[in-house]
Formats: sequence, structure tokens, C-alpha cells
Amino acid sequence: MSKLFVEYIVDFLEYCELEKGLSPLTVKMYGYYLESFAEWLSGRDKALVPEDLTEEVVREYRLYLSRYVNPIKGPLAKNTQGYFLIALRSLLRFLTKRGIKTLAPDQIELGKSRDRQIKFLTKEHLDALLAGPDTSTDEGGRDRAILEMLFSTGLRVSELTKLDRDRVNLETREFGIIGKGGRARVVFLSDWACEMLREYLSRRQDSWAPLFIRYSGRKDESEGGNKMRLTPRSVERMVAKYVKKARLPVSATPHTLRHSFATDLLMNGADLRSVQEMLGHKNVATTQIYTHVTNAKLREVHEKFHGK
Repeated sequence: MSKLFVEYIVDFLEYCELEKGLSPLTVKMYGYYLESFAEWLSGRDKALVPEDLTEEVVREYRLYLSRYVNPIKGPLAKNTQGYFLIALRSLLRFLTKRGIKTLAPDQIELGKSRDRQIKFLTKEHLDALLAGPDTSTDEGGRDRAILEMLFSTGLRVSELTKLDRDRVNLETREFGIIGKGGRARVVFLSDWACEMLREYLSRRQDSWAPLFIRYSGRKDESEGGNKMRLTPRSVERMVAKYVKKARLPVSATPHTLRHSFATDLLMNGADLRSVQEMLGHKNVATTQIYTHVTNAKLREVHEKFHGK
């Protein structure tokens, strides 16, 4: 007897973790979206096998997502609805590859979503943010180095916090990382980021491996000191603190600095493919969300080349 459709969710998540090498957070989110679909099926008494999944069932689920209203957060945004459907489509691809008869993945169409609005910092806002940490203290020196490094490299916050000291070459001012989806890339440090990082590390009297460590809580006496590693959530809170201190008009996050990095490159003439490589995007289409910054240059081109 064939397994129920929802019973393949665990198999799919294990496949994502072991064979595709996706990050724990990505696997967790896939699980969240697919468990939502499983709960919806359960509530409708639809204990179906893969072969019984039809376009009509998916249409009903899409209608449910469209009409769902969270008591606190309100209705689901179009992009969020798309994430639920992307997860379902990925599960169908997994089943199809294993010869399990089910609905073709391409039969699930993703609704048209609005263009993403990218938040990035102007030079004035960026300068105000970077000036926030008190670099006369160990913690402030660390925070300034983190802010400079996020803007200099375009690293994701999870990539930043995974770094160890021996991975970063301050002489060549470049180093390799394995980013999202297991993709390798080289990132580069600006002169100022390198200087701030060098000053921060010169104060360190420990032999702990993590590049960025916490200064509160219990000390880690084990070899390597991995428990001293700063977490992504800690970096997010730290950035929020300096955003508030600088009284910025936007609720900037570590990812806002990544957006600012990409925007700054494009505004200064970098080509899209190079920015794609530096961000670690799999497809250039993902990088194209930043092309809004070139709009300011379109008027200059129009005025220069279009006939009067």
C-alpha cells in the first residue's frame, strides 16, 4: 500500500539535509510550509496518496492561503503565499525523481507577486550607523568591525558568524567561504574594514577560534572556544541598537547592509554578473532586484543621447 502524501514530508526534509546540503534554517522553513499543507489536508479529511493529488486540491489550498488571516499579523503577503507553494512544488519534484506518480510540479503555478522593495542605506545614513560604536572599548571595537565587514563584503549574517580567525587573510584582504546552497565564493575586505578588523583582533588575548566572540556570559574553557561564538541573532540585536542610536529613518538589519553593499557596487558602475558572484546568488535573476538603483542613471542617458 502506498504511503500517504504527507508521510513523504520527512523523507523530503532528510533528502534536503543530506543530499542537497541545504542549511538547517532552510530545511526548517521547508518543514514549516509543508506541515502547514499537511494540517490543511487533515482539517479537510483529505488523507490522500501522492497519486490522488490533483490541480483542484492545489487550487483549494491556494484559495485557503489567499483568504487566511493571522489574528496578529493579518493576511499572508503574496510573496509569503508563494513560499508555501514553492515548498509544495519542491516536494513534488522529489517524488517525481523517485518515480512516485503524483501531480506534475509544473502544474503548480506561482501567483504573480509584487516587485520586492529593497531597503538600503544612503551614504549619510551609513556613515551615521558606522560611527555608532565606541571603539575605545573591546565590545565597541568588535561591533565596528562587524558593521564595516558586513558592508565591505556583502556577507549574510549567518556566513559572518560562522567565520573563524584563521579563515580571514588580512594581508591579501580576501577569503573564501561556502555560502547558501553550498556555493563557494571569494569575498573581499575594504581597506577600512581590514583596519577595523585588525584593531579588534589585536585586543584579543584569547586563543578562541571564532572570528567574532561575545563578551558577556560564562567563558568557554574548552579547546577552540566555539561556545564563545557570536550568534546571528546577537548581531541582529547589535545592529538594531546602533540603528536606534543613529536615529535612522529605516529599520535596518544586517541584510540591509548586504543590500547597501550591492547597491553601492551598481551605483558605482559594477556589472550585474560581478555583483551576482560577490553576493553568491545562484541565478542572476535574483541579483536583478537591485537594478532599481540604475534608474537614476537612466535620465542622464536619456538627456545625453536622446534628440531634443
